[in-house]
Amino acid sequence: MIDILALRAASLPARRAAGLALALAAAAALAACQQGSGPANVPGNAQDNHPYDGIGDGEVLHFTGTEPFWGGQAKGSVLIYTTPENPDGETITVARFAGRNGISLTGKLDGQAFGMAVTPGECSDGMSDRTYPFTVTLRIGPQGEGELRSGCAWTDKHRFTGPENP
Repeated sequence: MIDILALRAASLPARRAAGLALALAAAAALAACQQGSGPANVPGNAQDNHPYDGIGDGEVLHFTGTEPFWGGQAKGSVLIYTTPENPDGETITVARFAGRNGISLTGKLDGQAFGMAVTPGECSDGMSDRTYPFTVTLRIGPQGEGELRSGCAWTDKHRFTGPENP
């Protein structure tokens, strides 16, 4: 079956280029925070030119953050972003980029740039006894001016540990 949203996203090269730029900027920001980074603070093994495959394109990625509370899920080119004010969420089309040590999802949320970087590493939401396998950095708004948020993520293949319903 053809993914209509992916076709729409692919037909907008300027949007994809902007999304890729945001993804690269998010990856650079994460690289500065990664311990054990290779040369020039690039995450992962500098000799490895393979894209990150720890989160498959067909897997559902669940994410959550606090202060303010936000979350949602993504699969392929579709992301649903939720907040307490909008528990059903807003569906947006995203471009997915697999870098050396994680993935990024970029698109537009309410007309603003949306960029999410997901990297492997233990993560705590600070409010439950769960430990998640991925960390999330989210930017909503323009580069350098947008709001940065931190959170955690998991997939069905890479589950969190701790209570199912904290």
